[in-house]
Amino acid sequence: MRQTELHLSEGDRAVVEEIRSKGLRHSREVNRAHVLSCLDRGIPEAQILAVLGIGRTSLWRTRSAYLQGGVELAVFDVARSGRPAQYDTDAQARVMALACSSPPAGKQRWTIVELERAARLEPGLSNVSRETVRRMLKKTISSPGGG
Repeated sequence: MRQTELHLSEGDRAVVEEIRSKGLRHSREVNRAHVLSCLDRGIPEAQILAVLGIGRTSLWRTRSAYLQGGVELAVFDVARSGRPAQYDTDAQARVMALACSSPPAGKQRWTIVELERAARLEPGLSNVSRETVRRMLKKTISSPGGG
């Protein structure tokens, strides 16, 4: 198999070395930086695969991404689209405030069902589900009535 040569620019080499040497980074980013550094130094692909414990596809994709868009595209994960959050932090804060308030009359503590009902009376939360309320509380490591 013939290895495609890859030569990093001085600026790219500095970025790669910084990623490899310091800071808390995702292991994928560090591995990709190692791949670029090894390819730049002419280390055979088989040796890179064996030492880093990565697959051939990962090496090829890293090289290809560098040739297409430089270090940023090759090393760092591209932001993925996703469904935007339905409820903003203000809505979450209102649910949290409800959970921290006094429970309904005749009850010792809030339950998720009661929180859901109370939250639906808040403006902008008329369609909030029980699961959404549970997730909002989980995000802040709270439990209803755990006060």
